[in-house]
Amino acid sequence: MQIPPRADWPKPAKETEGGALLTDVILATFRLNVRLLEAAQELAAHGGLTAAWWQVLGGVLDEPRSVADVGRLMGVSRQGVQRIADLLVDRGLAEYRDNPAHRRAKLLACTEAGYWAIRQVSIAQHPWAATLSADLDLPALRTTLTTLQSLITKLEA
Repeated sequence: MQIPPRADWPKPAKETEGGALLTDVILATFRLNVRLLEAAQELAAHGGLTAAWWQVLGGVLDEPRSVADVGRLMGVSRQGVQRIADLLVDRGLAEYRDNPAHRRAKLLACTEAGYWAIRQVSIAQHPWAATLSADLDLPALRTTLTTLQSLITKLEA
């Protein structure tokens, strides 16, 4: 790739106040994501899981789902979920079931061992979340959640 001289580079549009604030939120989210992934790894270990295994099992706790549906629910690729789902099945934490709606796309379901692992994670995660949220303003936290959900909706549209 040939890079032109800086004098020939295109000028970015003038940054708006909202654009600058959103950029700061995104950068803070990147930093938060790293810390949350570190915490998720530590919490998941209480159930003998990784953070990724916890995430995929979380997608089938309430009902069996196809791997593609778990991917959509979690916001990750079907291929990534498939790799983890196969590991979970190999370890007896999940199982594949026939899917009445689709002959080839099996449903991923949590096994008793998977539910037990998630229970062990929950025993550690609930007090962790309570401690972390103890001095936070709950209405502000609800607003944060609503804002994040709105951004996700816009980005996924």
